Amino acid sequence: MATEQISVSELCAAAKVAAPVLARAPREVKDAALNALATSLEVRSDQLIEANALDLAAGEAAGLSAALLDRLLLDPDRIAAIAAGARDLAALDDPVGELIEERKLDNGLELRKLRVPLGVVAVVYEARPNVTIDASALCLKSGNACLLRGSGSAEHSNAMMVEIAADAADSVGLPRAVITLVGGGRDQLAELATQQGVVDLIVPRGGEGLKAALEQVATIPVLYAASGNCHVYVDRAADLQQAAAIALNAKIQRPGVCNAAETLLIHRDVADEFVPLIVDRMIEAGVEVRADKAAREFAGEARATALVDASEADWRTEFLDLILAVKVVDSVDQAIEHITRYGSGHSEAIITDDDDAARSFELAVDAACVYVNASTRFTDGAEFGMGAEIGNSTQKLHARGPIGLRELCTFKYVISGDGHVRG
Repeated sequence: MATEQISVSELCAAAKVAAPVLARAPREVKDAALNALATSLEVRSDQLIEANALDLAAGEAAGLSAALLDRLLLDPDRIAAIAAGARDLAALDDPVGELIEERKLDNGLELRKLRVPLGVVAVVYEARPNVTIDASALCLKSGNACLLRGSGSAEHSNAMMVEIAADAADSVGLPRAVITLVGGGRDQLAELATQQGVVDLIVPRGGEGLKAALEQVATIPVLYAASGNCHVYVDRAADLQQAAAIALNAKIQRPGVCNAAETLLIHRDVADEFVPLIVDRMIEAGVEVRADKAAREFAGEARATALVDASEADWRTEFLDLILAVKVVDSVDQAIEHITRYGSGHSEAIITDDDDAARSFELAVDAACVYVNASTRFTDGAEFGMGAEIGNSTQKLHARGPIGLRELCTFKYVISGDGHVRG
């Protein structure tokens, strides 16, 4: 798709024209587009893997880490999962036109509050090409035209995926412009982020660098699906074997994603037993452990030589790699204070059998998702039964947590009368 020959403003204008067509499309049409999209992904899987191989080769040459290359990878299983996600969305209820509230006013007017599409949604994201289809499918189902700006590291994969998605829309009579790839550099990103009156929302899915870049230029509403500096806190009342299993899963199951744990906090009362246990398991799994002084002391001299001294910067860092910061704390309150200072508002977990400690953590930790005795890795639209997600919002307005179908909608009031005039 030679989108580079068309200006960003022209692409946005075309999406604006296409948006009302999609907004009033019946569910049957949108679901048919999603099923066509899923089938085409499967049929063209080999082509997509070939395109992805070009991106992987370029990423290796550029020195991308193993975790980032894993985020970039498309293989038959992942493509099948992406296709299944599109079909799952087709099976979900259509949010458009959903009746949120209905009542008759004292003056006889009938008032209905209905869920409606936002209009034109731009999604800016890094590395993970699956977001291309997740965003396309979510926007199709929620009735929004979609402008997609992926990472240059996934250039070939994204181009083919957008072609597949636009073909699927076209196959059911929808305008191709409901799904559009936007390329270019920083100037084009700034142009996209300043399309007032044309683009209704921009969703950046990436690290703090992307967030900062948009904060400097955006004049349209932004819903940040930003970084995840996530924590697991092992309380004094934790089942330590369960805690070890959860901490390992949160760190190593997919270290390059935003809901992976980056810091492990351990109550001093269990540190003597738990620190050696978890350090051994993390090191065995290939994790670099960056520990504070207390954690190194509890680890013992033999293990301490394998540990790295944690710095202030480590508490603030989203590693997206097999690196874990470890700190010993004196109480649940101290754990909460640490998370309040360094957390990104994404996903935080406490491991405890103490109901009071769990309750304190639930109420005091300011994050989109708070877990009790479960891994942070569950923060995901598909895991939450939402079909898919564009990202996880760390904001409080207008959506928080996984950004799914309903989070891509707003509402309108429809008022029906019988010749009513206001006196």
